[in-house]
Amino acid sequence: MQLLIVDDEYLLVESLKSDIQWDNIGFSAVFTAYNIRQAKEIFESRRIDIMICDIEMPQGSGLELLSWVKENYPKTESVFLTCHADFKFAQQAIQLGSFDYLLKPVPPAELEKIINKAMDKINKDNELAQYSRIGQFWFQQQPLLVERFWLDLLHQKIPSNSAAIQKAASERNIPYSEQMKFIPVLVCVQRWNKDMNLREEKIMEYALMNSAEEIILENRDNGQVISLEKGKLLVILASDIEADSAHDHLKEKCGSYITSCNQYFYCDLSCYIGRQGLGHELLGIFNQLSVHERNNVAYNNKVFLFKEQTCLPVSLNMPDMNVWSVMLQQGLEEKIVSEAAGYLERAVFSGGLNANMLHQFQQNFLQMVYVVLKQKGLQAHQLFNDNISISLSEQASRSVANMMTWIKHMIARALQYINALEQTESVVEKVKKHISIHIRDQELSREDIANYVFLNPDYLDRIFKKEMGTSVTEYVGLQRLAIAQELLSNTNLSISAVACQVGYTNLSHFSRRFKKQTNMNPNEYRMKHSKN
Repeated sequence: MQLLIVDDEYLLVESLKSDIQWDNIGFSAVFTAYNIRQAKEIFESRRIDIMICDIEMPQGSGLELLSWVKENYPKTESVFLTCHADFKFAQQAIQLGSFDYLLKPVPPAELEKIINKAMDKINKDNELAQYSRIGQFWFQQQPLLVERFWLDLLHQKIPSNSAAIQKAASERNIPYSEQMKFIPVLVCVQRWNKDMNLREEKIMEYALMNSAEEIILENRDNGQVISLEKGKLLVILASDIEADSAHDHLKEKCGSYITSCNQYFYCDLSCYIGRQGLGHELLGIFNQLSVHERNNVAYNNKVFLFKEQTCLPVSLNMPDMNVWSVMLQQGLEEKIVSEAAGYLERAVFSGGLNANMLHQFQQNFLQMVYVVLKQKGLQAHQLFNDNISISLSEQASRSVANMMTWIKHMIARALQYINALEQTESVVEKVKKHISIHIRDQELSREDIANYVFLNPDYLDRIFKKEMGTSVTEYVGLQRLAIAQELLSNTNLSISAVACQVGYTNLSHFSRRFKKQTNMNPNEYRMKHSKN
């Protein structure tokens, strides 16, 4: 066997190469690369059985390299290295599949143990290659081609009729029979219960896929796991046994899969098991599962059988939110949350809550909050324009749990600013501090200042003038001229430089405003008050 070590740290590569007697455990050659380009060149000229690869490298990530290797050299087994402790849970996850994760620095004994495990898998795969053509195909030889075949069928690039499917399979050299029966299982992540960046999320989705192969499929010759859109997988099982017996066994395996994902992957997800059908029926079954998944806004971590789907009521009465608006005006946060939770709980119990109705509920609630904020002079579109509010809003209609999280956020944020607004002095002080910090900005406008405190500009002017005896715009002008007077008295800056320092781009305009305020032009003021 031959080994490739890929890492941008030269000393680490040399250490890995020398710490283990590779020839003693069965390797005839050990190659090294320090970036993806070098690694690809070695793959193109050498047969690589096992690759040890870093995740983060300057010219491309190890995940990108793995994707390329799997597409071009599917027999190669890979072991990832990472210096991020956050990936420790991913290490446990990936161990359910064909890869492994190790944290740097790697003890030689541990690395040797993992490499031996990979070598055993390669030897086992070579033995399985002696089996039937169909078994060989599903397990190892062309997994990407099979995945592309099913995706083309789901995306209707292959028509859903027996003749077209048979023809497409034959053209791609895929063993397929019109009598073959399949059971699709749609797996959907409902939420991640740990904060992760996009890259970590991708790694976890890959781990979910490996785990599905291990637990639901048990081995690849039973079918295929296909990655769909973000957080969704489709497991397609070839099944020639009685449908009821297959479904019962499959439901049990999906339950075990959900338990494992809850424990290792920090996520909630549900599985939707379709009925048994022929290849040309698969698209229709998949579409029905997708509809059921979209409308499941009430239950998490559950296995649904196709025969368990029921017809939902046509409509569901929305609550009277006029009462809730009064509660919001009075600051009764817990009462509103309790009323919303009670309504949604009753809706779930009735069986009449789906994604569309939950979306309607969200729009009505949003309208209620906006009306109250408008009455208070607050600009709601500015108040809820932060990333957290936007993200929670986008996810709210996905489930009842997400909806309650969004409602609590909306009410808490709205009341926070309503209470601040009712304390007029604190709002005025906040505006004065903001003006003080940005007084030299040329573009400091009344609208900018109003947006900063989420108020309508006219409304802000009213409460500011009541407190300070002047409008916001006049106050900004006076503050700028006061700074100009200080600069003229205590520095040798030119008058044009002083004007720029206090936000004026037009010298004539500055001089006119200055004289109107002090009855002297800037030069006269300097001559009279200069301390230099």
